[in-house]
Amino acid sequence: MPELPEVEVSRLGVLPYLQDTVISKVVVRERRMRWPIPNEVALVEGHKITAVKRRAKYLLIETQVGTLILHLGMSGKLRVIDANVPVVKHDHVDIVLATGKCLRFNDPRRFGAFLFQAPNEHIKLLAHLGPEPLTDAFDDMRLFTLSRGKKSPVKTFIMDNAVVVGVGNIYANEALFLAGISPTRQAGNISLARYKVLTRTIKQVLAKAIEQGGTTLKDFAQTDGNPGYFAQQLNVYGRKGEPCERCGQAIESKVIGQRNTFYCKRCQR
Repeated sequence: MPELPEVEVSRLGVLPYLQDTVISKVVVRERRMRWPIPNEVALVEGHKITAVKRRAKYLLIETQVGTLILHLGMSGKLRVIDANVPVVKHDHVDIVLATGKCLRFNDPRRFGAFLFQAPNEHIKLLAHLGPEPLTDAFDDMRLFTLSRGKKSPVKTFIMDNAVVVGVGNIYANEALFLAGISPTRQAGNISLARYKVLTRTIKQVLAKAIEQGGTTLKDFAQTDGNPGYFAQQLNVYGRKGEPCERCGQAIESKVIGQRNTFYCKRCQR
């Protein structure tokens, strides 16, 4: 599933083509996504794109008449191509631009989303999200304060979007390894000093992943079709049984919160 770095890489990839460009037409070939694509998406036709933003894993394409909200789901991909390029299977939506290009949304599993929000309308999907992890609003004191009394594993805690957005499974594994914290530790039993380290490693891991173009494991590719290269720098994720690069002990795996979790029992406590 594309996580925050992959969505940010997608945003940066499409931004030069979309910013200040007029939308000629929105072509919807399949409305049955995670939620049905509303007819209102056509309201943006003839209007200029004023901003391309990201909130958590949602891509926001803003115009004066409203905002298109995109979510890549499990297998969604975005490509900027010539509008006359023949469609292939699972090409569900085109945002056709006045330049002759189009933003094409392909999603084999149809778990993605393509929605519309009117100006000044409350965006319910974004209402209860925590701060962005690469901003000053996310800090060690927030993690420490919210974790008090929590008996859930710290990995589950930092993946809670109400605590902080975008720390998906891959990056939670990697940040906890770099911080030397076991993913099974109760969130409420971790000190402020250790949360300070964890906050720093979360920011470092996400920033590095964005710089490297995201992580390609199965479905994700950048908007130019190239893979994300952060997978080459993974310390623990997907490496069960392989030697830890710090201590040499075999990487272990277990399921926490229905997600595969990878860690070094010796390095993480």
